Amino acid sequence: MAAAGYAMLWEFVVAPAKQAEFEAHYGPNGTWTRLFRRAPGYVGSELLRDRADPLRYLTIDHWESHEAWQAFRRGHSADYERLDREFEGLTTREAALGEYAPAGDEPG
Repeated sequence: MAAAGYAMLWEFVVAPAKQAEFEAHYGPNGTWTRLFRRAPGYVGSELLRDRADPLRYLTIDHWESHEAWQAFRRGHSADYERLDREFEGLTTREAALGEYAPAGDEPG
């Protein structure tokens, strides 16, 4: 994966018996990734499963810049909100863990 200047991290706790469906939608070739790929500046996504708690996942969405992420949200907000609503039954908890940049980059 190419170096990215901006990353969003999310934590999810998946509803029991929904893991396969969750992974299909949130994985690196899933529904969310297909939406993100419509936007310039998208670099890629990672889906990580907690080894100690198999219902807990992290996603990391990589963008060239914070501005690329913001432009995506402005241009695709209706589709983003639709998917968010459609998939909310797959999880019991969802939390944004923050916005990250490579160490040494100035915030902005």
